[in-house]
Amino acid sequence: MTTAPTLTTERLILRHHKMADFEPLYDLLGSERAKFVDGPHSQRQSWYWIASEVGSWSLKGFGSWGVELRDSNDFIGQIGINQPAHFPETEIGWIFLSKGEGKGYAFEAARKALAWAQDTLQRSSIVSYIAKDNLRSISLAERLGAIQDPNAARPEGDSKDDTLVYRHALTKSPAS
Repeated sequence: MTTAPTLTTERLILRHHKMADFEPLYDLLGSERAKFVDGPHSQRQSWYWIASEVGSWSLKGFGSWGVELRDSNDFIGQIGINQPAHFPETEIGWIFLSKGEGKGYAFEAARKALAWAQDTLQRSSIVSYIAKDNLRSISLAERLGAIQDPNAARPEGDSKDDTLVYRHALTKSPAS
C-alpha cells in the first residue's frame, strides 16, 4: 500500500491520515463550516471522505495529507492533491479546523504540497475548484500565484455559475 510521504515545513507536518484525524475532521465536515465542500456531511459521508483521501495514495500515487503542528502534533486540517473520478483535472484542495485558520498554515501547507507535486507529478499545472462565494480560498489560491481559468472544465455537477477554477503552474517552484 502506498502511503503519503511525510513532508515538513517550519511549523507543520504533512503526514498520512491517521484514525485520530477522523473525529475532528467529522466535526468540521458535519458543520456549516463545510458548506463550500457540499456539507454539512453525515458521519457516514465523512468516513467515506477520509477513506477516499487515504485510498487515493494506493490508487493514484497522490492524495491528501493530515496537517499537524510540529510543536504540539495537534491535527489542524487537511491539504491534498486529488483527482477523484468526477474531477477533469488534478486538484489541490484544503480544509482546516477553526484553530488552524488565520495563521498562514494553509498557505504554508499548500506551498509544500505544490512543491511536492512539481517534483513528483508529470503535469504542467494543477487546479483548485473553488465555490465562487468562498472568498478565503479564492484569496489563498491567488496568494499562491494561481490564476483564474474561466474556460477550464469543472467537476461533474458543477457549473461556471457556482465553481471557479484557479490554475497553479508547476513549471517553477512555488515553495521558494
